[in-house]
Amino acid sequence: MVLGLFKRILGRNGSSLEDRLLRAKTLFEDPDDAAKGFSELSVLAREGNAEAQFLVGQAYLNATGAPPNLIEGVRWTRRAAKKGWGQAGFILATLYLYGLPAEAEADQSSVSVFDEVEAPEVKPKPDYHKAAFWAKLAAEAGNPDAQAMYGYILCNGPEDIRNPDEGVLWYKKAAQAGCIQGNLGLGIAALNAAQSDEDYAQAAIELDKAAQKGLGTALYLMGVLVERGLGREASITEAMQYYAQAAEHHVSSAQAKYGVGLMLGQGVERDTVRGETWLRRAALAGDAEAAATLGDMYGRGGDLPPNYAEAVAWYRYASDHGHAAASYTLGNLYREGVAVPQDVQEAKRWFKVAVEQGNGEAAANLGNMVLQGKISPEAGQEILNAYQAKAEQGDYLSAFNFGVCLAQGVGTQPNEAEALKWLHKAAERVVNAQYWYGTMLLNGRGAEKDPVEGRAWIKKAADAGMVEAQIAYADLLIKGEGGDKNHPEALTLYENAAKAGQVWAMFSVGAMYGGGHDIPQDRVAAQRWFLEAAQRGNAAAQLMMGRYLSLGLAGDKNILDAKKWYAKAKAQDVAQAASELANLEEQEKTSVSEPG
Repeated sequence: MVLGLFKRILGRNGSSLEDRLLRAKTLFEDPDDAAKGFSELSVLAREGNAEAQFLVGQAYLNATGAPPNLIEGVRWTRRAAKKGWGQAGFILATLYLYGLPAEAEADQSSVSVFDEVEAPEVKPKPDYHKAAFWAKLAAEAGNPDAQAMYGYILCNGPEDIRNPDEGVLWYKKAAQAGCIQGNLGLGIAALNAAQSDEDYAQAAIELDKAAQKGLGTALYLMGVLVERGLGREASITEAMQYYAQAAEHHVSSAQAKYGVGLMLGQGVERDTVRGETWLRRAALAGDAEAAATLGDMYGRGGDLPPNYAEAVAWYRYASDHGHAAASYTLGNLYREGVAVPQDVQEAKRWFKVAVEQGNGEAAANLGNMVLQGKISPEAGQEILNAYQAKAEQGDYLSAFNFGVCLAQGVGTQPNEAEALKWLHKAAERVVNAQYWYGTMLLNGRGAEKDPVEGRAWIKKAADAGMVEAQIAYADLLIKGEGGDKNHPEALTLYENAAKAGQVWAMFSVGAMYGGGHDIPQDRVAAQRWFLEAAQRGNAAAQLMMGRYLSLGLAGDKNILDAKKWYAKAKAQDVAQAASELANLEEQEKTSVSEPG
């Protein structure tokens, strides 16, 4: 018995286990000897050493000293986690959150470490329950990364394991141990619960701690807070600095924001080449909004002539990534034959995709196509029946689509009262439904007109980030319809929508800064926003550019450019532009004919 204990302590070759493990780790960390180190670690792993088991798992997962093998990597990591190796529990929880194949579940000791097992081609779904089990085990053992991850699972996992209050406690433990993911989690939790500027300020404190350590997501969120003036003083220049840093950390949303900023010269020196580069990076990383922005940019032209083929390609890419507005745009392009051959069937297909992605206007267009005889009533009926079946099974998005079809008469006679019922049901979960339901109440469609309730629902959609709802709610705040007027809040909403590329919002910001509203007049800012909208084809903004430049309202007169903008507005049948252009030309003639 004493001899057996002696052998276990010294190992097979007379060296202690500690010496053997140190030698194996030293070899493993040397790129030239990694394979030899892996071989020695494998022996120790089979003998039951937890650290060796963890390192063998890492070798398979990272293809260091061994061929890549997800299945074996998981098995050896699990064995280390069962022995209480904290980092192994964290890695295992991370893998379960990404999704693991069924083959990784078995832990057969008879399987050789050198056997290769191929992972399936189809990516499995995340398993929050198993991730929670291993994260909790490692968190309770004191691993800060696992504490932050367990906090994330408790705050964001399925309903049956969700416990945000406990999740925040684990975030705090992780943050106290110096884990910046803990600070990020605390910041996001505070953002989700924020109702006042003080709440946003508290969220900013935690996010800033993570941002200062270079965490990309925290840098992006700090940019959002600063851009919107939530918990921090609003500064588009400072926001762009955060976005630039987050973009370098491969945060696609930040890349898109920074790209747009560079394209428009907002908070940063205008640079369309770099702006396009960052938008491309964001789009290729899967950011649908960036892809749609590129589609808009190539479609309308600007510094360069329009490139319709490129525009359509980016719209398709955005649609493939779930961007409803891009799908809707493709439907319009095919319906009108702009940039692509006119094709009613393709238009119908893209409108259907847009409706399935939550775009209500696409359903209205399908209805119009049915009424115009461009697609058969049978096709409209087929669309209606498909949405109705899913809606009756409790699918909220289908309930929204069914409600829109009923309102617009797709496959049936319009029935706004019935539409309102389904939109109300969908509004529990679907932001677009909140907007539609509020708009119908506001206009008395399907029920007695109710401006107060309608405004409340539109506000919900606006608070959820729907740009169209933000513009609509800002309009209500300007007019005081359904509640009090609030011009400063309206301006903030318009500016957010304008920064997201909404042209009408750009014009509205210019109009507010132009005077006559409860905010300080700033005609220089007004002209800047009018120019943004005018360059994107907004006729009203083109008219205002003509006025500003002809009268020098923002400081400088430029009659030549004023005439150009008046002419553009006139070409869009703006009557005032035609008369003001004529007056301007008459004044020029009079000025020339008068004796010096």
